[in-house]
Amino acid sequence: MSTSIRQHAHEKSTRIIVIAFTDEDGVAVIPNDITWTLSDDQGTVINSRLDEIVVPASTINIVLTGDDLAILSSEDNGKRCILIEALYDSTYGSDLTLKDEVWFTIANLLNVT
Repeated sequence: MSTSIRQHAHEKSTRIIVIAFTDEDGVAVIPNDITWTLSDDQGTVINSRLDEIVVPASTINIVLTGDDLAILSSEDNGKRCILIEALYDSTYGSDLTLKDEVWFTIANLLNVT
């Protein structure tokens, strides 16, 4: 299931996305490996943010700033997706795959260049 952020991110500002990992029973888990990718709603990677490696922890912060939150053209609708990919262990097995998405929209601010 994908998750949406309720508030808009502001164009070329800073937005921190907090991700908490839990297993099938809702227990906090530290994944073995974590990566994330930022793209628009057409799948185009934004600001070379492809397979960004994260130090494993049960909760991580993804900091997006500047060009991560840029509006790229007059046709850019500002919709963005962060794909989270991880491997984790639980009572059901080792190196289980986790994939999820966080969707948000960038507010196109007047006179931001």
